[in-house]
Amino acid sequence: MIDTERLRLRPLTLADTDRYVELHADPRVHRFVSACTPEQARERLAGVERQWAERGHGLCAVELRDTGTFLGRCGLHWWEQFDEVEAGWTLRPDAWGRGYATEAAAACLEFGWRVLDVDYVTAMIHPDNTASARVARRLGFAPRRTDTLFGNPVTVHALDRPA
Repeated sequence: MIDTERLRLRPLTLADTDRYVELHADPRVHRFVSACTPEQARERLAGVERQWAERGHGLCAVELRDTGTFLGRCGLHWWEQFDEVEAGWTLRPDAWGRGYATEAAAACLEFGWRVLDVDYVTAMIHPDNTASARVARRLGFAPRRTDTLFGNPVTVHALDRPA
């Protein structure tokens, strides 16, 4: 569990299936991150649980510290096809514009630098997702390359390990 000034981050589990489906069902969210059925969500969340068990990091539920309200997800995900760890964030639209994504991702990165043996972390962002690109810049990420993820173009931003 990671606490920040306003947020609590805890590993996502299968118990989060309904919240995960609801988050990704909003058309403003799935414009850049695909929607999913409950079955697909369970499969993804089982993978998140495996990653936490096997690698010691993964995606977290982002909740308001004071109320426990679920805002979305954020965390460090290892992509086998790239052999890279990505910092990713997806929040409900009613949580946008309040600095929650930056706060959650900064906490995940701080955790990651303590537990990961990597030279850099990526953030894979659709070229049209200007809000996420702004979050990445605030965190110190810079564009490094273009690639494809799930058939969609992404700009791969990277943040090198602090000295």
